Amino acid sequence: MTGSLPLPSIPLPSIEALKDQAKRLRAKLTADGKAIGHSEALEALAHQYGYKDWNTLHAAVGNRPPVSPVALGTRVSGHYLGQPFEGTVLGVQILATPGRFRLTLDFDAPVDVVTFDSFSNFRKRIVCVVDSRGKTAERTSNGQPQLQLKL
Repeated sequence: MTGSLPLPSIPLPSIEALKDQAKRLRAKLTADGKAIGHSEALEALAHQYGYKDWNTLHAAVGNRPPVSPVALGTRVSGHYLGQPFEGTVLGVQILATPGRFRLTLDFDAPVDVVTFDSFSNFRKRIVCVVDSRGKTAERTSNGQPQLQLKL
């Protein structure tokens, strides 16, 4: 263990993911008859990632730039307005809203965004805003995200 230096080979998850790991650690130890408090679980998790304490780990995670779910030039697939697609990421922009990214996608084949039988409207290139899971906040009338990437 490196003490107060982070282990460079272990990527750091988000704060939410770290807290979830601490909850699972605490539950497992409690089930094994070794109950610990939540703060002890957070401290143990910090040590596991090579930090001296939870505050240092929290600061390290909080100071890093947000990571887009896809990179420029990546091949992607998913559903846009309920229609399957495959395409390429032409642009990625980190937005001021935490965890939100503006993507420009170029579909391999145009996607018909209209479900009405006697009318069609095809899209080949779109700009959308997604979260770190690759989903838009905007929903279709049936409650599904307008765009959902397969990650």
